Amino acid sequence: MRPAPGHVLHFSEDPTIQVFEPHVARTARQKDAYVWAVDSDQAPSYWFPRQCPRVMAWRTSSTTDTDAQAIIGPGPETRVHAVEYAWLDRIRDAKLFAYELPSETFEPFGEPKPHAYVSTATVRPAGPPEPVGDLLALHEVNGVQLRLLPRLHAFWAAVTTSSLGFSGIRLGNARP
Repeated sequence: MRPAPGHVLHFSEDPTIQVFEPHVARTARQKDAYVWAVDSDQAPSYWFPRQCPRVMAWRTSSTTDTDAQAIIGPGPETRVHAVEYAWLDRIRDAKLFAYELPSETFEPFGEPKPHAYVSTATVRPAGPPEPVGDLLALHEVNGVQLRLLPRLHAFWAAVTTSSLGFSGIRLGNARP
């Protein structure tokens, strides 16, 4: 589930959104109102129920083999996602939808490499939302390792001190 050229995606469990209005998210670190979307590279980070805490790590051009072996492990995978066991049933049962949005009003967001795209304009989807389907299968067919852990904090600490690219989403919902 990746966007077509010239588009970005917004993932939601709500299949009824007709228009996306810029807003300041409850968890926002910035004061500006945005419509949020992701490109093809960042889409896998959103193949989860919205509130699911998750840690993602991936190889970059500066990743060392030692760090890749320690975090991702052996095999051809270049990306790993970690979630807590407590979220497995919710991931299996989630009904997630992808909204394709025209990218012309969106700008890259994040430094040094963008991790999202934002628009300050009202945005209408390019068409009806597409069901994402089985989230576990989506990981598998895209070669993304999915790791189940009792807690995420130790893995997050290892990832953030490694040479891999990484992201953590909804970590405030993780078990202490």
